[in-house]
Amino acid sequence: MTIKRTDPATNADERSTLEGFLDYHRQTLELKCADLDDAQLRTASVPPSELSLMGLVRHMADVERNWFRRVLANEDAGPLHYSDEDPDGEFHLTDTDTWEDAYAAWQAEMAAARSNAARFALDDVSEGRSRLIEEPITLRWIYNHMIEEYARHNGHADLLRERLDGATGE
Repeated sequence: MTIKRTDPATNADERSTLEGFLDYHRQTLELKCADLDDAQLRTASVPPSELSLMGLVRHMADVERNWFRRVLANEDAGPLHYSDEDPDGEFHLTDTDTWEDAYAAWQAEMAAARSNAARFALDDVSEGRSRLIEEPITLRWIYNHMIEEYARHNGHADLLRERLDGATGE
């Protein structure tokens, strides 16, 4: 699988810069998962951790869904992979969970995120609210938070990928 990763523009306006960095980090996670089989994508880092590349992708699908659908657009979009009973469910893979399903859900949530974000200016406040943050949240804050979230998890993905097959790099 060939993944095209685009460097963010170095001389763009603020919104294009934020969207460019977010897409760059989305593509980086996709790159870390490229050309691996199902068993590799489900391989946990080290006991007792259940962290895996497939789990990270499932987690990011839910993170995209939360911030861009529930918080930004106030959509009634429940979690995909976790529940009140299993708050880390995205990392608890079962035999029926597949990479195809995880990847498709992630792609769908990124598409919904882009569509919802297009309706807002950077300073517009969210129509919904976060369960963790009481005050209104701007799209600018959501973009910055998502960049941070992907950057942190891409560090995890770097280590997972290197452990699987020795591949390193950006």
